[in-house]
Amino acid sequence: MTTDSTRPKALIVVSSGSQLPLTKPEGGSITIGWFLVELAAVLAQYEDTHDFVLATPDGKVPTLDINGMALGMHGGASLGPDSMRVAMQNEQYSVEEVREKNPELVARRDAELALLRRHLGRMPVSPNLPNTDKEGGSIREDLVASLEALPEHKWYSIEELLARHRDAADDFSLAGFDFMHAPGGHAPMIDFHDNPLVGELLHQLRENDVPISLICHAPVAMTSAKYRVDADGKVSVNEDHAFKGAHITTVPEHGELQILDGGYPKIPGEETRLAFFVDVALKDAGYKVDVTENMAEVLVIRDDTHGVLTGNGPHAVDEQTARLNEIVQSRKNAAALA
Repeated sequence: MTTDSTRPKALIVVSSGSQLPLTKPEGGSITIGWFLVELAAVLAQYEDTHDFVLATPDGKVPTLDINGMALGMHGGASLGPDSMRVAMQNEQYSVEEVREKNPELVARRDAELALLRRHLGRMPVSPNLPNTDKEGGSIREDLVASLEALPEHKWYSIEELLARHRDAADDFSLAGFDFMHAPGGHAPMIDFHDNPLVGELLHQLRENDVPISLICHAPVAMTSAKYRVDADGKVSVNEDHAFKGAHITTVPEHGELQILDGGYPKIPGEETRLAFFVDVALKDAGYKVDVTENMAEVLVIRDDTHGVLTGNGPHAVDEQTARLNEIVQSRKNAAALA
């Protein structure tokens, strides 16, 4: 589980979902995955100080979403204008010329892929979709080949983590993590939503005073907090749970509709719709949800009462990582003074 038992540890929970159901067209689905950009900044911040423990809800290796590799996605807070500029360039220039015009974005993407190779190992990459960014999609073949050459890392299931945490003979404890972070992409809508094991993990982390960081679509995990799962696997439901009323942010409905109508999930010639919107589902579950009217505006919300840090998309990842580091360092300083 660790490379150096003396180093602090961070829990990275990634969705292993890859087939996103659609309500329109009826019975349809698209193959997607998780977004590297929403995790890489965290890996970069802590790779020299922490060991990363990797998990997915079912313990399967997650699928990297090729749509998260579009150059504009790597613009941080300038993701909005960067994405618009790259989209226009894709219509006018070759992929090589687009890269030449965006050296900083290329450098950040290369650095983030290097982090993936160092810390996450071999994993599948989602296929290009009809509306996948031209330049981003062009790197898929080389990316697949480079990842297939790597060793596969261990990905724990949430069930395994909970069992080890509850085993008095095992020295593993969820309390030993400095934080948990989960990236988005659309994948969390598949296996973070309405999942009793995800709910139990959230509660165990809160009860063991571990900060929870969720970005983009990953806050949908909070819809699972109504569940508890005991050591025998018995599931109970409590709508008035400890996370109820938490202040969070996520992808807004109007932003999701914009992407469904013209972005990579759009099925050509068809109205494309998902089963639910994350912000609506969270509001219905009893959370205070703030979103931005402007999709490109960064919003990160820290709710210390509930121990949750959330960000509204890949453009928020740098700010969210900085806020997460504030939490980790303040807790470290407090422990040193205790």
